[in-house]
Amino acid sequence: MTEAFTAAEVLAGTKLPTMEVPISARTVIMGASASRDWQTQHHDHAWAVERAGTRDIFLNTPTQAGWIERYLTDWTGPRGRLGRLRFRMRSSVYPGQTLTFQGVVAEVTIDDAGTTWADLDIDLTVDGETVTECAARIAIPKDDDDNPWAKDAGSWKP
Repeated sequence: MTEAFTAAEVLAGTKLPTMEVPISARTVIMGASASRDWQTQHHDHAWAVERAGTRDIFLNTPTQAGWIERYLTDWTGPRGRLGRLRFRMRSSVYPGQTLTFQGVVAEVTIDDAGTTWADLDIDLTVDGETVTECAARIAIPKDDDDNPWAKDAGSWKP
């Protein structure tokens, strides 16, 4: 995790640190189990290959969402508050692959309620090929005294 920062340190074009996650069969199965996704293609190699026609079991959607959220909060530290997340999986991620996360700040804005937002473009790649593309909006502290988690419902407008 990075040191806490404020909006003054984040500009459009700021690159997030790269994060690499080696994917094992255990990673796939534990992610599916934790999200209560009992679909066979996420835990049974023979079924995935023979019945689903894939090359192996593969990461499910909630597991990828969880890894993306971790990537974002590792970058922002504890005061970053995810407001919006959209992603599209273009291809499957299998055991034996390394999932690489890279992101860039597209824009930094302040809304009417005084919340500072960083809009981010994130790519998840395997061997340099994009497997998932993502757009996220995360609230970041405007200064050392600001905490996006302290916003009440009326001023939280992701």
